[in-house]
Amino acid sequence: MESELNSLDDRIQQLIRVAERLRSENGELRQQLAASLSEGKLLRDRMTAARLRLEGVLTRLPADSE
Repeated sequence: MESELNSLDDRIQQLIRVAERLRSENGELRQQLAASLSEGKLLRDRMTAARLRLEGVLTRLPADSE
């Protein structure tokens, strides 16, 4: 009986360590996701600004006279 309790205790301790590791990993992944989302927004904003500048340049170019 005592052996079974010790085995169960070891298993519980192992599960606690796994849960703590997963909690930590989850926090890191949430931070990475937030950073990626922020970077994606920044890149979309930069692409929009570049597109608007390019459209502005294109409107000032003379039309082809063929």
